[in-house]
Amino acid sequence: MTKKPIRIATRGSMLALQQSGIIKTALEKLWPETRFELQIIKTTGDKITGVPLAKVGGKGLFVKEIEDALLDRSADLAVHSMKDVPAVLPAGLEIVAVPQREDPRDAMIIREGKTIGDLCKGAVIGTSSLRRGAQIRAMRPDFEVRDLRGNLDTRLRKLDEGQFDAIILAAAGLKRMGWQERITVYMDPAEFIPAIGQGALAIEARLDDHEVRGFLAPLDHSETAVAVSAERSLLKELEGGCQVPIGGHARIAGKIVELSGIVASLDGTQLFRAVRTAPIHDAMALGKRVAAELRGLGAKKILDEVYKSASSEPGGV
Repeated sequence: MTKKPIRIATRGSMLALQQSGIIKTALEKLWPETRFELQIIKTTGDKITGVPLAKVGGKGLFVKEIEDALLDRSADLAVHSMKDVPAVLPAGLEIVAVPQREDPRDAMIIREGKTIGDLCKGAVIGTSSLRRGAQIRAMRPDFEVRDLRGNLDTRLRKLDEGQFDAIILAAAGLKRMGWQERITVYMDPAEFIPAIGQGALAIEARLDDHEVRGFLAPLDHSETAVAVSAERSLLKELEGGCQVPIGGHARIAGKIVELSGIVASLDGTQLFRAVRTAPIHDAMALGKRVAAELRGLGAKKILDEVYKSASSEPGGV
């Protein structure tokens, strides 16, 4: 049994600490003779708070420094929000465990009112996600969508201060913090497609660290891992990053996985959807098929335009 503490790398936000704390507690229950400790690492995404993420450029804004700590062995494992993890990982690292998923849906928190219909023409909606912005514009072109950055508590405070009429957040984060009573409306994931991996956690470690991989193995939830693998296959095939409104949601029914994918224009006027099913053992191939269908429907033009624009800007992809 190892005597040194196992170091769990994490961002320092309230939500990140809550998520990594959940994993730490689970590991302590499984392995009571082993010490586990949290190691807070500030990422590029945490440092750049005054600029919309889509304009920062690059991928892995909330994970790169954490992955660097794994690679230089100053940390032993990392807990990420799955939706922050790029489709391609650095050599030598792997997502070792995917715990059971929390609620994958998006949630709207409305300052005054109980339904989206209660929001008047010109209502100001806050979100940091191009995907959410595009889909809410498609639903209600009369809304004014503005960028909303900051940790979960900061975003809720900005709403309460009256800077926004409503904001859209991941239901999972609110539930993990015990703030689900703030949710006004849950968005139907069949209509308002979530981010790739939304609601799931990714536990990352080194390929060659067999001891840590052994500690983590019991935390893997096979059904969630299959669903997320289909979604991430879609993301990889579309070469998705934060510059493009891409969404994907997979659900398991028996031995079948159903994957819904979306690519949208930034203004929400073009929105391409595809839904396909496959046996669970074919989840990754399903992601590729849905991506190919989306491109064939017209998403390729949107993707090409966005990537061309991003690559021509300083710091672009």
